[in-house]
Amino acid sequence: MFHCISVLAMIAVAENSTPGWSETMPEERQITFSCKNHELDNNDNFSPDGRFLCYDTRETVGPGIENSQSIELVEIETGREIVIYQPPASVTGAQAAPGVGAASYSWTAPKVAFIHGPLLEDVPARGYYGKPNRNGAVVRADGPPILRDGRYPMAWLDLRDVARDRDTIPGAHRGGTHRHEYSRDGRRIGFTYDDFLLPQYDRTIGYMEPHPKAPAPAECWFAVLVAPASMGQAKPGEIEKAYGDSWVDPQGTMRAFIGKVRNADRVTYEESLFVADVPLNVDITTADAGSAARYPHPPQGVSVRRLTHAWAGGVVRGSPDGTRIAYYGKAVDGSTQIFIIPADGSDQAEDPAKRPVQATRLPHGAESGLRWHPSGETIFCISNNGIAATCVKPGARFGESIFLTDQGDEPLRYALVVSPDGRRLAYNKAVPAGNAEGNPCTNYAGADFSQIFLLDVPEVARMGHQL
Repeated sequence: MFHCISVLAMIAVAENSTPGWSETMPEERQITFSCKNHELDNNDNFSPDGRFLCYDTRETVGPGIENSQSIELVEIETGREIVIYQPPASVTGAQAAPGVGAASYSWTAPKVAFIHGPLLEDVPARGYYGKPNRNGAVVRADGPPILRDGRYPMAWLDLRDVARDRDTIPGAHRGGTHRHEYSRDGRRIGFTYDDFLLPQYDRTIGYMEPHPKAPAPAECWFAVLVAPASMGQAKPGEIEKAYGDSWVDPQGTMRAFIGKVRNADRVTYEESLFVADVPLNVDITTADAGSAARYPHPPQGVSVRRLTHAWAGGVVRGSPDGTRIAYYGKAVDGSTQIFIIPADGSDQAEDPAKRPVQATRLPHGAESGLRWHPSGETIFCISNNGIAATCVKPGARFGESIFLTDQGDEPLRYALVVSPDGRRLAYNKAVPAGNAEGNPCTNYAGADFSQIFLLDVPEVARMGHQL
């Protein structure tokens, strides 16, 4: 059982840790060392049993996901790196394909979802990798890959259809899906989406789920959750862009996101926190797939709520039990801090208990890496390049923080993720590496490769809330 942090350790929230806390500060452990990038990309990278971490290899041979050559695992206890998917052929450089990346584990099964750009044989018809030119794919992820009839055991999650002379195939999309995230019960997959046929519409969010009538060869039926207004054409209160999304509850009935909204002056915009409600009984096949002249529309029964009217940002995160949402907001002093609001709340609610509250008061603000501990009593983030743990259990210690690493050091820590049992944190740092001969190696641009580091959540942070 995870508990909030000991009051005796709270003074470590200052610029540097106190001697008493430093004695219990856990040691960072590097678990990958090879001459390639190991990008976690801020996804759900731990396997359900906590044995593996999944990653992609972008920025190794060329810029961006388009030059990522493989989806891989590292076995945490041994450091063994396993390639679980590699396209049969690829081309790299400024124009690249297919490009595979943004790997994310299912919470319930040993499988990994990821972005897959166009296969090389499809490039003449589809073009090279691009945000509106990619699909979701899934591959088994519990050990070395098995080749069947010379083919990789990859399956397509969604179908891309960009025909202009007819309606889009029901259940298909017309662009590219990204940041595929399974709900905790494994039934639904959320994502961001970029449309190819109607590029005057900005990024939005959607979800998919397995369906017996999904358009072949896809496993899932696709649907948008927010149909945005055309860029520059929104009326006051309308959303022009949706992003920074994640599931709130384990069943995937709420997807929180940041919406770019036109203000009442019809000129300026605000970025605010929203929730798309997706009841369990929604029939995803009632979604309109659209056409070359008609943007897709959500399934019947999906609705959208606005929770904040002040600035909100980052990748928002729902608590493990689905009752609260954490997001980045602005404190009175102008710093970016983490705020928490009930999932059914609003900053305009009459009941004060339904309004957002500031959770962190970090001297350097909350920078990135917002994550919940599985208990729902603690959140983690990166501040001044240090990993901070903040108590968010209602009570006297709400908002108290400690740092689990040094602060203000180099290189940067990023892409923080928490293990399913809450006992480990993983993240990236770019550090020097050497090849088998012991010679230094760098990426295509001469930079150090990103490696994966682990941090055991210490006992004082797991059990130390009681006096």
